[in-house]
Amino acid sequence: MNDTDTSERAWPRPALGWYVVGVLSVACVLSFIDRTILSLLVGPIRRDLGVSDTQLSLLQGFAFALFYTLLGIPIAQLADRRNRRNIIAAGIAFWSIATAACGLARSFLQLFMARVAVGVGEASLSPASFSMISDLFPPQRLGRALATYTLGAFAGSGLAFLIGGAVVGSISGLPPVVLPLLGDVRSWQLVFIAVGLLGLPVALWVLTLLEPVRRGLADGGNQPASEQTLPALAAHMRLNWRTYSAHLLGFSLLALVFNATMAWFPSYLIRVFLLTPSRAGFWIGSILLVFGVGGVLLGGWLTDRWREAGQGDSSMRVGVLSAACATPFGVLSTLLPSLPGCLCSFAMLVLFTTMPYGAAAAAIQLVTPAKLRATASSVYLCVLSFIGLGAGPTIVALFTDYVFASDLAVGRSMAAVNGVVGPVAAMLLWWGLPHFRLSLAAQSFPRAHADAGA
Repeated sequence: MNDTDTSERAWPRPALGWYVVGVLSVACVLSFIDRTILSLLVGPIRRDLGVSDTQLSLLQGFAFALFYTLLGIPIAQLADRRNRRNIIAAGIAFWSIATAACGLARSFLQLFMARVAVGVGEASLSPASFSMISDLFPPQRLGRALATYTLGAFAGSGLAFLIGGAVVGSISGLPPVVLPLLGDVRSWQLVFIAVGLLGLPVALWVLTLLEPVRRGLADGGNQPASEQTLPALAAHMRLNWRTYSAHLLGFSLLALVFNATMAWFPSYLIRVFLLTPSRAGFWIGSILLVFGVGGVLLGGWLTDRWREAGQGDSSMRVGVLSAACATPFGVLSTLLPSLPGCLCSFAMLVLFTTMPYGAAAAAIQLVTPAKLRATASSVYLCVLSFIGLGAGPTIVALFTDYVFASDLAVGRSMAAVNGVVGPVAAMLLWWGLPHFRLSLAAQSFPRAHADAGA
């Protein structure tokens, strides 16, 4: 029996690790394009399917988050037991076909079911990817690697706004296209079909990757987990409840600031500054591509730099810094009277709210046992999606409708929400710093003990 801890084995060549990160980042970009493109096709979908804003909001908010998160946990448990590369490839193929199926929808129910399938497929990507990447990089370089992967989300969102805005402007008014077997297909349906089919080559590309050896397991790291991963993770989280509470709630509230702003900032530009949807999409997409990607990279660099300097809690410290710096810009970006000032403040808000995404993912990997990492990542994404993606846009809408009672007050609503949520996130993450250090030390102790006895 080989009881050598796989953490003692040499790490893979950096070039191999970064190649895997690059391929998975392309998949992440694709997932966010497929997820976001619907929000830019609201007009033609409403016209052709006769649906309401409320029905469309279900497709973009809680409905997508519900199925994306709840089904993500069992999929992540599977990733803790089986080949992660194959699970990711299957998920990409599934959500790509589901995206194309959105273009075949002839009713709200059909489109709803297709969007549910998109969420189910996308639930397979990040937990398994986080777990794979954590087995390819040593801890002091993990932050940059996960940040590079995570920036695909913001690159995808930025491209979706840029491309989607241009597409909406170009397809409006075009006649339906007659396709074999499908009959009349409208322009917005062609967008879904084309974007969906683009994912199939990416699924095949992922299949060419090698499954990395799981570290921290005694038999070489490839055996299925003997116990149920969810009960084992629950027990581990109970022992470290302060660490996980501060992490999950703190980073999720930061995500609420980001998602609430992204959901309503286009409407703010259109209602207050009278921009066209395509122009608003151009500015938002451009800022996401530059400052969203830059924020993720900066957060990953800071995480690794501080960790190399001896601060083991660097992941959480990046979160504290992000929340503290994002708060003033979250308030000012929708209260400044000029468009240039508004956009500059919004760019700073995007920079600081995207900084902690890679750091948050790295923190989960560092305090969770190797065989539970994918499931832990799924729980993290579940909380992140419910609070950030699900609750954020709704809270702003409630302020607009019932507190200020004016569509033009959407800017004040965002300022009020961001001004309260940002400081709470900073305080939670600050409170969690010493507890995170204790959990990190406890997680590292068995490894150090094994080294001492070797």
